Amino acid sequence: MSEQYKIRGWVRILLMLIPYLFVVGVFQMIGAALVDYDYGNIGTDKNSQQRFIIQLFTFLGTCLIVGIFVKYIDKEQIISIGLKIKNRSSDLWIGFTIGTIIMIFAFGILEFLNEIQFQKIVFDLNEIILSVFLFIFVSLTEEILFRGYILRNLMYSFNKYVALLISALIFAVAHGMNPNIDIIGLTNIFLGGILLGITYIHTKNLWFPIALHFSWNFFQVLLGFNVSGQNVYSLVRFKMPEETLLNGGAFGFEGSILSLIILLISIISITIYYRKKPIATPIHHK
Repeated sequence: MSEQYKIRGWVRILLMLIPYLFVVGVFQMIGAALVDYDYGNIGTDKNSQQRFIIQLFTFLGTCLIVGIFVKYIDKEQIISIGLKIKNRSSDLWIGFTIGTIIMIFAFGILEFLNEIQFQKIVFDLNEIILSVFLFIFVSLTEEILFRGYILRNLMYSFNKYVALLISALIFAVAHGMNPNIDIIGLTNIFLGGILLGITYIHTKNLWFPIALHFSWNFFQVLLGFNVSGQNVYSLVRFKMPEETLLNGGAFGFEGSILSLIILLISIISITIYYRKKPIATPIHHK
């Protein structure tokens, strides 16, 4: 393969960076204006409606830029990034189930070890509905960007495992300014990027990581954990006798050693599965 083709994938990503940041930034400001959120005071907490609307506009801006680059730079259809749904309903259910089981298991283990102590249930249907749609758009936005566009294009330039590692590093860096983040939290975000991308390098389809990403975040919230350091509505309220490496402290479950162990086990399990049952579809270099 010529050197020109080897570099083309990562060049596309670099070309998209500034337009993406500009356009998505404009979309986020429009969303913020609609819900009266002051971006001039960035430290101000958002309410659930503000989070949802701003995330919705982030999704729209992401779709616009990725769509333009896929069509006019990659010369392909947007569905080609991994959005084909035919025969993929099982991916949705499996991804959703895995994320749900992990969160319920983690909550139970931490409760059993007295790392967290259940207090009460705070049921608010409007907040739950907003959370559902918020995390649908979070998962769609991040998977379309980080796996559908970035990982996919890195695979044009590098071995798929190298591409996976680079995309996971980019994913971690993008979350590097989240509140209360530390080295364990950053490591877990990196491992999360590997977990979410590892099926993609074999299937070239986004529905499993979208579903897993959604259920991981959504049930994390329902069960009372902060999500990547961000405090949002929770159905379950608990307290921590003290912040430890096992419960993740203020960053939430993703800042915990338990999360690190679960992520590693999940990554290894999926890797073993695909090595025993390869179903990869060759990605054609453009």
